Amino acid sequence: MRDQLSTMLKVAMKAGDKPRVGTIRLIQSALKDKDIELRPSGKTVGEEDISAVLRKMVKQRQDSIAIYDQAGRDDLASQEREELAIIGEFLPKEMEEAEVRTAIADAIEQSGAAGPRDMGKVIAAMKAKYAGQIDFGKASALVKSMLNDRQA
Repeated sequence: MRDQLSTMLKVAMKAGDKPRVGTIRLIQSALKDKDIELRPSGKTVGEEDISAVLRKMVKQRQDSIAIYDQAGRDDLASQEREELAIIGEFLPKEMEEAEVRTAIADAIEQSGAAGPRDMGKVIAAMKAKYAGQIDFGKASALVKSMLNDRQA
């Protein structure tokens, strides 16, 4: 991922694409911050950590867009949308709802979940297998619903 970022930064610089250059530099800076954060524990930044940093950046941009839209600052909102689109290029594509439902059903079967009390097991199994591909905020409601249906 870091090599891809460096390559894309060089291409953007040669093309004179200032918004892309700025956004890629923001990503690289956030990753360096993560490196520094993990250094004392002896861990290195892996692909999962990179995805987490990118998702955090996406969330920040989405929050900023909402605030700027409410304040009538279309210029700032459009800049955030542009950054959001560029950051999104580096994230794995999110699964469709049908695929998420299938993944949940598989996780329920694998974990042996019987009811809503086992929701943590199901979410843990899904995070291990589908990190970065599923919005777990939305998926947890589906998991709960499917576990309730299973118990009934």
